[in-house]
Amino acid sequence: MFDPMHGSYIEISKSAYRENLKYLRSRFGGVSISSVIKGNAYGHGVDEIIPIAESCGIKHFSVFSADEALASRKAIRNGSTIMIMGDVDGDALEWAVDNDISFYIFEPQRLERALQAARRTGKKAKIHLELETGMHRTGLAGKELTACLNLIGKHPDLVVLKGLCTHYAGAESVSNYLRVQNQIKSFNQKSVELKRKGLRPEILHTACSAAALSYPETRMDMVRIGIAQYGLWPSRETMMKVFTRDRKNTDPLNRVISWKSRVMSVKKVRTNEFIGYGNAYLTDAPIKVASVPVGYSHGFSRNLSNLGRVLINGKRTSVVGIVNMNMMLIDVTSCRDVKKGDEVVLIGSQGRYSVTISSFSELTNNLNYETLVRLPRNIPRIVVE
Repeated sequence: MFDPMHGSYIEISKSAYRENLKYLRSRFGGVSISSVIKGNAYGHGVDEIIPIAESCGIKHFSVFSADEALASRKAIRNGSTIMIMGDVDGDALEWAVDNDISFYIFEPQRLERALQAARRTGKKAKIHLELETGMHRTGLAGKELTACLNLIGKHPDLVVLKGLCTHYAGAESVSNYLRVQNQIKSFNQKSVELKRKGLRPEILHTACSAAALSYPETRMDMVRIGIAQYGLWPSRETMMKVFTRDRKNTDPLNRVISWKSRVMSVKKVRTNEFIGYGNAYLTDAPIKVASVPVGYSHGFSRNLSNLGRVLINGKRTSVVGIVNMNMMLIDVTSCRDVKKGDEVVLIGSQGRYSVTISSFSELTNNLNYETLVRLPRNIPRIVVE
């Protein structure tokens, strides 16, 4: 449903999300699923995705930062748990402790501040120790890990060890196979060593979508599922690996998001005329173009100039000329009876055709993830069945 105040809108499909979770649960068995909703739920909208996920039985959400935790907490209705995997510091750390939000510990200084916050609030800090296993980004190892273990041992009244975790360095690509295998081995060895020292985390969790789908041994007690819950594969390699293993030839994942706009204006252009800014497109025959009120400020990359594809009146057609900040032009010469107000599909299906998010990455070298999280928050999100 078009909002005349906006040039486009996004549809979020409840049934597609529900089917994706059904498929993922069938693969993962009884393992708990944490819905990863960082980056505004991968561009889908936190306010829209959380109620849908909770209605499907999701009770745990993973975010990157304190501000995302705050936004998620406002959207939660069923008392679900929130876990911060990245940035939380200063007053935000005390806020997290006071509001029973768990968070990663990957340096002793954060744990020290968390213990101080626990004293001030009178609540235990709920923490997840992140182990360094070969990602070399964030994670505890050596003296820093020992320091954290000592702090936990000295202050059992101030801390709850919710989890022990790590993150894999590229589980979506076979080129990282050996590195991931070494990480799995490292995590398992360290978790056994810590158990012998009396450390008792409530859960072990290491797997993102790619690891959970490609390496069953990484699923453990909980999996952190991001891109797959939204109906997209972490990579084509992951998809082909699953298809080959399961002997499937149809995609079990359903895209949750569609993005639609409308024709703003239609005009005819003669032969040998440049269209739009500069000289990027010169007509070699009479052409009919339609303007669409979507541009790179809305997340439709300027790199899609003369490359992008959209759907209109049941046909696939091309972007012509330079994608502007707020507008682009499409070739509707072969589309019958195109008029102002006609629906234009930027992502999604219309008739027999579809435009996938992966087509954006194939044309611009952007990842699926990158295309999605660049969709502005002010584009209306509408939940549909």
